[in-house]
Order: sequence, then structure tokens, then C-alpha cells
Amino acid sequence: MVKFNNKFWETISNTIQEGLMLVSPEGEILYINKAFEKLLGYTFLDLKGKTCEQFECDLCAQARADGDDKFCTLFRSGQLREKECVFRRKDGGAVHFLKSADVIRDENGTIIAGVETLVDLSKVVAGKKTIESLRQRLNQADGFKKFTGNSRIMREVFEMATSAAHSDANVIILGESGTGKELMAAAIHEISDRADSPFIKVNCAALNENLLESELFGHVKGAFTGADRKRVGRFEAANGGTIFLDEIGDLPLSTQTKLLRVLQEREIEMVGDHRPIKIDARVITATNKDLSRLITEKLFREDLYYRISVIPIIIPPLRDRSNDIPLLVENFISKLRKRTKKNHVTGISSEAMEILIGYRWPGNIRELINALEYAFVLCPGDLITPSHLPAHIRGSIDAAPLRADQSYMGKAIDQRQELIEALKSSGGNRSKAAEILGVSRVTVWKRMKKYGVSSSFLS
Repeated sequence: MVKFNNKFWETISNTIQEGLMLVSPEGEILYINKAFEKLLGYTFLDLKGKTCEQFECDLCAQARADGDDKFCTLFRSGQLREKECVFRRKDGGAVHFLKSADVIRDENGTIIAGVETLVDLSKVVAGKKTIESLRQRLNQADGFKKFTGNSRIMREVFEMATSAAHSDANVIILGESGTGKELMAAAIHEISDRADSPFIKVNCAALNENLLESELFGHVKGAFTGADRKRVGRFEAANGGTIFLDEIGDLPLSTQTKLLRVLQEREIEMVGDHRPIKIDARVITATNKDLSRLITEKLFREDLYYRISVIPIIIPPLRDRSNDIPLLVENFISKLRKRTKKNHVTGISSEAMEILIGYRWPGNIRELINALEYAFVLCPGDLITPSHLPAHIRGSIDAAPLRADQSYMGKAIDQRQELIEALKSSGGNRSKAAEILGVSRVTVWKRMKKYGVSSSFLS
């Protein structure tokens, strides 16, 4: 019978093309193979006695920031299967991996180590970026990342966001509830130079005031009752990347003072510790509150406001960009068909679309999505009609007050109806429809996209 010694296993591990790492339950690095050294630029001597926090893995950082009771998710769940993550190389560069991991137990079932394997995704990610760049160029008239819109006001927002993404200045995103402030923050991060580093989200309104400091800045063991271990704060987890502070208007004054110091000094102090930790995190904030009024009422620090609002981005409410609604509806219907498997729903009637365009949308995009989800449940046929819309939306039009943009909306609705009639007359032939309307075939196509007109309207 052949006996296998440690040298034999080391030889085997070094023939594996994937990176391999062994860590203790405390996160200490016990072993790495040659492929791991090549992928990240470290030797085992560089890492001996250090923890795997050295690699600033975004997956692990988020897990620790979310308060897992173990050093990392692996030692809580026992395994990790094919999760995409980003590691920091020795030279400071970022590497994308597909990570899998398992725990190793002794004969008594006690966890003694964790083993991780890393598959290099650099070429795959580079390909994705190329495809995304091409897709963005092709679809730039329809939106910005996951944002949909072709109105003048939204194109200006997209331009501002793109400029902000290529700067490290602090950004504040202003807008009503449901307009997509978090989505905009994520989009700015995704096209910034920090895209390969963590994007950490914090809802300031959802956190208990007493725990907020610990959440943001972390704490050391014994800092307060119940602090039985060191905890990494959200700012430290976002190091090298972006931290998004949502509902910044709800931040208590005491925490505002400490946040101001972090923005000024670019360093934090953990709760229970006075040693400064240098932080390199881009700060994006958002609120639906009137910060000027809060400043007047002494509820928000004016100096903090000027620190966080270097680049303000205002996302308009849906009622101020109603001509984007057909495009939004087309987009959401396509997604709902895939999600609900109700492929028989192909579109929306012109009467139902006119109701959606004329409604005020106090809940903005979120309310529009909810309305379409409701309609999908009720719609038995191919077209969503007024009867499938929520009652409060159906009944809103007659009672709706006269709006400043009503003449514009009327023109949009008339132009859309003319388009439908021209397409019906031409049997769906865009060239003939263009002749009827006295415009180019490209204009017909653009109007079909703009007003959400598809073949479902021609029957």
C-alpha cells in the first residue's frame, strides 16, 4: 500500500492550476500553492502569520460588515460554491476569481481549517467589460446602466453621473422615494475606477442610533457590553471602493460630527480604540429630505452638507419625465414576462398606456413596477387593459388637476396615436408608415421605441 507524506500532497497541490489556500478558523493563512502565489504575487513567507483579510476580498468584507458570528461565511455555513469575488494583489491591483471553499474537520467533527480554491476570471471579466461597453454605446439613447430613460432631463442626469463616476469627489443623490437613488449610486460605482473594489451600502435610517457608530467605524473586543469580538466597520469594508450612505438626512447629529471628521481626515477610529485607521473610500450619499430646511432647523450640520454635496445629482420624479413611461413600461413588461413565465402577455393597450402617462406617480418608479406586477396577475390575455390596472390609478385621471406639462403630454399622446394608425394602415410596414407620416423610417423606429409601440398594438 502506498503511503502519502506531506511532500507528496504539496507536490500534488502545486500541479493544480487553480489557486489553493488553507486558512485556520481564525483566518490565519496556513498554506498557499504555487498557482496562488502566481495569481496574487505573494510568497508564503510574505503571508506567514497573517490573516486572509490581507487580500481585501469584497465577499468576505461584506460578510464581516454584515455581522457574521464567525471570521467569515465559510466557517458559518461550512461551504461556499462558485461565488464571484475580487482579491487585492500584492502590487495593489484587483483580480476577479470564482471562489469555492469547504471546511476540514478532525475525527471528532471539529472544524480545524478551511480550504479555498480560486479560478482566475480576469479574461472573462475583460470580455464582459468589452461587451458591456459595446452594449452601452448601442443603447445609450435608452438609458444608463440599469436606468431606463430617453427624456432630455434624464439624459442630463446620465451625463452628470458619468462625469461624477470619473471623479473621486463626494456625490449626493437627491430625489423622492422610489426614484432609484440606490440604483444610481451603484451605477456610478460600476463605471468608476473603483468598480473592482467593494460597494458597501448603509441605510442610515434603518440603524439604531446607539449601534450606528459601531456599524460605520467598527469596534474592538470589549468596547461595550456584548462586543465579544472585533468587528470591521462599513468604512473599513469599503476601503479602496465606495461607501453609499442612504437616507443621510436621518443621521443623528452626534454621528454627523464624527462623519465630518472622517471626511476631513480620511481616517476612522474604531469604537473602544483611539488608533486611527487610514481609509480610502469614495463617499456617495442620498436623501429624499430637504437638507436646507434641516440645516435651518439645526438638525443637519451645514459644514457636513458642503462636504458631502460636492457633486449633487437630482433624480427627477416620474411625473416630470412622463415621456419616459412607454420605454419604462416596455422594459418592465419584458422583465416580468421572464420572471413570471406569462409569455402570453405581449404588451399594453393604448388606453391603459394613456392612463399610465397621465397618472402623477407619487411612488415613482417603484409604484409603476408594482402597478405592472398587479396588472400581470389580472391579465388573462395578450394585452394589459385599463381594467387590469389598480383602481386608484384607473380613477385618477378624471380627478387629476391640470398640470403645467399637460399640453406637452397631449402632444405626445396624439403623436403616439398617429404612429399606431399609420402602422395599422401600412400593415406594420415601417417604410410605408414613414411615408404616411412624412418622416424617415428611422424616425418611425425611434417613435416606436419612445412610445412603447410594438406589433401587439397593430391587431
